[in-house]
Amino acid sequence: MALPALAPSRPAASPSLDADARLIDRLGAEACLQHRVVPLRRAGAVCLVGASGVVPEGVYACLGPVRTVAMAEDAVASAVTSRRRQAMIRRAETLVPLAQSCRRMAPRGRRLTFAAVLATLSVTLAVAPQASLTALTAAAVLVLLANTALTARVMLAGLDRRHPPHVAVVHPPVVSLLVPLLRESEVAETLLARLARLDYPRNRLDLCLVVEEDDLLTQATVARAGLPHWARLIRVPRGTVRTKPRALNYALPFCRGSVIGIYDAEDAPEPDQIWKVVRHFHARGPDVACLQAALDTYNPRQSWLTRGFTLDYAIWFRVILPGLAAAGLVLPLGGTSVFFRRTALERVGAWDAHNVTEDADLGLRLARHGFRTELVDSTTREEAGARPWVWVRQRSRWIKGYAMTYVVHMRDSVRLWRDLGGRRFVGVQILFLGAVLGFLLMPTLWVAALYCLGAPVPWASALPGLDPWLLPTLGGCALVRLAAGICAIGLRGPPVRTTWLPLLPFYFALGFAAAVKAMHETLAAPFFWDKTAHGTLSRRRRR
Repeated sequence: MALPALAPSRPAASPSLDADARLIDRLGAEACLQHRVVPLRRAGAVCLVGASGVVPEGVYACLGPVRTVAMAEDAVASAVTSRRRQAMIRRAETLVPLAQSCRRMAPRGRRLTFAAVLATLSVTLAVAPQASLTALTAAAVLVLLANTALTARVMLAGLDRRHPPHVAVVHPPVVSLLVPLLRESEVAETLLARLARLDYPRNRLDLCLVVEEDDLLTQATVARAGLPHWARLIRVPRGTVRTKPRALNYALPFCRGSVIGIYDAEDAPEPDQIWKVVRHFHARGPDVACLQAALDTYNPRQSWLTRGFTLDYAIWFRVILPGLAAAGLVLPLGGTSVFFRRTALERVGAWDAHNVTEDADLGLRLARHGFRTELVDSTTREEAGARPWVWVRQRSRWIKGYAMTYVVHMRDSVRLWRDLGGRRFVGVQILFLGAVLGFLLMPTLWVAALYCLGAPVPWASALPGLDPWLLPTLGGCALVRLAAGICAIGLRGPPVRTTWLPLLPFYFALGFAAAVKAMHETLAAPFFWDKTAHGTLSRRRRR
């Protein structure tokens, strides 16, 4: 039974000196942060506990007789983190079980495997060049065919997409929004203005800006902008890696909500997005653990690259992902505007701190644990990279993450088959391996396409054997991709026009450079986070 609360006293002023690390461990540092309590010390049989809110019953059961001391929330957090800083850093980096994490990937083993593959290719090309080039072209076309077949399948499945019924939510849950920031001085102020447009009740909204401890410039920018009463700044201490998923893992225990949402620094969500998420979760069972909003751009006309990026996003978020959900296949999540039931997120180990495409990996792990992901009928707009090198850097990180995710989950392919079933297992092969190989083998397809058009091309002597099916296959795949683009434009609406669709192959041509960069980094710097630069638009256009 709790004793009467005391007025704030010395423990509130200097909690880090009085907090008992052993008692914190008994409760768990994460539970202390989530419930805003910190055990300070024992006074005989009574445990003195600092609290900034109502003390949950579990604290009494764990610590015995409790006497509470009123403390500010930031003082509670400071007391816990000062005592358990290193343990929290280790936890953020090792939440995902080792068997499903990238952190056990041995650099030397990857290099040896890659060297063996290159040596094998070199020998076969030297010994039997024509047969090798024919096989390489056939492999590229088969990968294209598999990717196109999946596109056609999910495009048809998505036509029957059903939105959940509109339901009233009497007691809206607390929703925590995690926004990781790294060197975002250009957009931090604009971000706060955009998120202020969300019409969800402020007393049920918990905005957490997650900033690296040594990123003083972003912290100063946020301080100048001023945080609203429903927002907090969470500083992430340095560790062995610096990635977005590690920062999210560290910040997760600080969240108050039962629903966790992720936004990026340049995001502009629709004002009613949180309400739509809450109603969607309320209308579905607990097996629907994740909701993904559609992503779009707010600068499609800035350059030819942003037009291609906008079409790319439209196809992925309005055709592919809804079709994957409707077909019951695994969804590689987007890194932003994605929302989770907190219980499910914690059950699967949250994010892999060492995976640079943590969103796609998390989508696969959710599916392996029996959870479903659906698309919520809402859109978030963000900035499309307008310069080729910005696009290549961002896409190379995605390709590297897809490759690492595939390798990690295929360590035990039999277990993966059992977890997913045969149909979803095959879908994973196409989504992850097919995406990586599709970019790496792209030059081979260019040569094959030029050959079909009658142009003089390298290794032309290796292609005649493929003539009977090469042109029909390439043509059929092009028609399916065109249909997907038309469908996406119809769902998105203006200002993207169908006249830009024939230029998409030139846009995706940059993908080969991104794939080469990704393969190099997979060997040399697998955990390096190549951050996307934001804030290239003028402030007036960003708003």
